[in-house]
Amino acid sequence: MNDAASRGNQAGRQARHSTTMRAAARIGLVAYGVVHLVIGVIALQIAWGGGGGDASTSGALKTIAQQPLGDTMLWVCAFGLAALTVWQLLTAIWGFQTEQDDLARTRKRLSAAGRAVIYGVLAYSAARIAGGSGGSGSSDSKEEGLTASLLAAPAGRILVAGVGVAILAVAVSQIVRGLTEKFTHDLQGPATSGSSGSTILILGKIGYVGKGIAVGIVGILFGWAAISYDPEKAGGLDDALQTLRDQPYGPYLLTLVAIGLGAFGLFCFAWARYVKSR
Repeated sequence: MNDAASRGNQAGRQARHSTTMRAAARIGLVAYGVVHLVIGVIALQIAWGGGGGDASTSGALKTIAQQPLGDTMLWVCAFGLAALTVWQLLTAIWGFQTEQDDLARTRKRLSAAGRAVIYGVLAYSAARIAGGSGGSGSSDSKEEGLTASLLAAPAGRILVAGVGVAILAVAVSQIVRGLTEKFTHDLQGPATSGSSGSTILILGKIGYVGKGIAVGIVGILFGWAAISYDPEKAGGLDDALQTLRDQPYGPYLLTLVAIGLGAFGLFCFAWARYVKSR
């Protein structure tokens, strides 16, 4: 039994570090970057009254689908994101072997598992939209429906407030990750040296902070829904960006967030090139 487990662990570690897996994960990171670039462009259009669209991940995928060869592009994105999901799952199980602190190793593995969920949902959405069954409803309306179900449950307000707090925690972690440059831990080679390294650092900082702010507004909306007992107050990324636009100096603030989301998308391209497997 121990020999079988040992062979299984060895196979898992080899799969995680394999050239094929790394190449597929790179495709996924590029796809992840494209999605954020599209969201950034839509956010800019929303900021300045250009119509825009659904500034969510599903909205970005639908925008890609409307381009020439859009379905083919989405299938490539779905494949890459699925590979990225598997890679993060393998990291969650066998990664960070050299980490001496057991608590730190567990925290990093849980973080990898969380990223696997995000990439997996995005891969599933890309495949559904490419297959023509993505649905016509916005992601925000679906989240409002989920919030209504949570509010109707026992202790519903506490549940919705808990979701808001969890989202805010993710937002803060993204901002801290950007400000402290912890994202460089995911890079290898000359990614952070020389002129190109300086550019990558700037993109990473702006990208993670901008993304964190956008996610943080989503968390605030969930908290608002819990306080007001109104599921329509909740929403996803699109509602968050619309809410930001309606504030004083909103178009300018939303433009800054849009630049941040676009910077994160460009950072993902650099991440794909210099991705580190741990």
